[in-house]
Amino acid sequence: MENFIKKIEKAGELIRIKEKISTELEITEITDRISKMQNGGKALLFENNGTDFPVLINLFGSLKRMNLALGTKNLDQVAQRIEELFKDLASPKEGLMGKLKMLPTLNSLASYMPKVIKTKGAACQEVVHYEPDLDMLPILKCWPHDGGKFITLPMVHTKDLETGIRNVGMYRMQIFDKTTTGMHWHKHKTGARHFEQYKKVGKKMPVAVALGGDPIYTYSATAPLPDNIDEYILAGFLRQEKVELVKCLTQDIEIPIDADIVIEGYIDPQEALVWEGPFGDHTGFYSLADWYPAFHVTCITHKLKAIYPTTIVGVPPQEDAYIGKATERIFLSPMRLAMIPELQDMYLPEEGVAHNLTIVKINKTYSGQAQKVMNALWGAGQMMFNKILVVVNQNIDIFNSMELAQIISQNVDIQNDIYFSKGPLDVLDHAAQKFAFGSKMGIDATIKNPEELNTNFIQNFSLSNFKITKNQILEKYGEIFDVNADLLSNEISILLLSVKPEGKFKINDLFLNLLNEENFDKIKFFIFFDQEVPLDELNIVTWLASGNLDPQRDTIIAKAKTPQSFSNLAINATAKTKEANGFERSWPNIVTMNDETIKKIDEIWNRLGFSMLTTIESPSLKFKNFIKSDSAVAW
Repeated sequence: MENFIKKIEKAGELIRIKEKISTELEITEITDRISKMQNGGKALLFENNGTDFPVLINLFGSLKRMNLALGTKNLDQVAQRIEELFKDLASPKEGLMGKLKMLPTLNSLASYMPKVIKTKGAACQEVVHYEPDLDMLPILKCWPHDGGKFITLPMVHTKDLETGIRNVGMYRMQIFDKTTTGMHWHKHKTGARHFEQYKKVGKKMPVAVALGGDPIYTYSATAPLPDNIDEYILAGFLRQEKVELVKCLTQDIEIPIDADIVIEGYIDPQEALVWEGPFGDHTGFYSLADWYPAFHVTCITHKLKAIYPTTIVGVPPQEDAYIGKATERIFLSPMRLAMIPELQDMYLPEEGVAHNLTIVKINKTYSGQAQKVMNALWGAGQMMFNKILVVVNQNIDIFNSMELAQIISQNVDIQNDIYFSKGPLDVLDHAAQKFAFGSKMGIDATIKNPEELNTNFIQNFSLSNFKITKNQILEKYGEIFDVNADLLSNEISILLLSVKPEGKFKINDLFLNLLNEENFDKIKFFIFFDQEVPLDELNIVTWLASGNLDPQRDTIIAKAKTPQSFSNLAINATAKTKEANGFERSWPNIVTMNDETIKKIDEIWNRLGFSMLTTIESPSLKFKNFIKSDSAVAW
């Protein structure tokens, strides 16, 4: 970590902040402003925070730093290495010479395997605290309604009780006291599976939490590897050098020899679960409190000059968007090679917060191929959490949002090309009717073969002369607050509307009434939002349209009235309530900073060392009118 800090500082990618800054909310507010700059801003090192440990944050928060961390010039290089390795291993080997040519490749693979070193005085154990106190660390309270302080960038080491295979996951940890934290692993995660093994036999579960070291370790802990694949094999492959591990001092588990800080401890599965949360999460909403295991600290070790790495999450974009971009690029090849050979590219827009929205392009050669890809992806590891999946042909630039929207508008027959499924959803999905379970929507935006095509489907319909008189609509429909028809002029058949708080009217009824307006039946997609949503800010519109949606519950399809018209689809992207929508779960607030902290950072901004940067407005101000209560729960 110390070497990496020198590297990014030399590259002009680090700002040292010497002003004393509190770990409670203030570091978050500064980082939120910087991380939302174009290209992710700089990494920040808070050297004066009231502890002996500098705080490093926004480490991965740009493509440049992500490449520096992985030792690449382009993230696609890693996928290319994987593809080349797979071809070397899978190609036919004729005769002895063919097999001998494989030896360098096999030797290279062996060199990536992690190795346990028997040594005293390992770097990560230069300082040992057998009477641990978590208060010694600069752990952040990130957002005003968080349940407390959280360790947000931990590499949590556990072992399969039966096989001994290690897992390194990243699960947030709420601080309860000097030696106790929560362990927020979701039911779908490997750490939770290991916990259930120990629970069955009534044994305490050894756990070690590493912080820092080679940034590749941190990335690997976030990577969607198959169960029973050691994350340090991936780390060794990425750094092209094996990871050296050393045994903990109080627990039977190993950690990287060059970690900055190690928190050793255990979880007793026979103990009652603890109430953990809320937490301002990467969805941009608070994840609400729930029951999770307690982690008990038995020892803390660290380097003499240790760095405390951390991150914040919240309304996108944040640092995690660049970690997600690395995963998108790195894991494209394994998915194509192992299960989806037609897969050409994949895009996880930052507004989709990793699991709400995915775009893929395929080499389509037969009818039904888009549906085959949808089913394959929804059954592939963490892609099972995906909620909206769009499939297009291989000639489409899926990273060009306007071109992508035009293709969806042109190629999708609402009645025939929208598919619904059900399955597991991310635990953090606040819109699902049931916890971690709900519907998914697949959109086949590929060019259709004759047997896939609805005979009544109208192709190449132009919207260039389509006009909407906004004031007339607002006057006629008092429940509509605003209308944005700008996309129509770009040949994108999407109309955005915001509505006033629901009284007696229902969005479904409003949608059907609008279809009776002249030419409105020529619009394919109607998306409804709450009145505070700025319809001209398409990044916010995309974020909320995918986040507030349970696809099957919140869509209505109106069949075409005549062969000369379209089928139409309405999406209800408003916040859901029990009264209006029969929504039984609590609805969370959007994550924003409190006014006191915003004011404090405004006052000291010029002392923080951001040369050439005038005061950046708090990103939270844009969402203040979204907030429904003074807590994590909106209602």
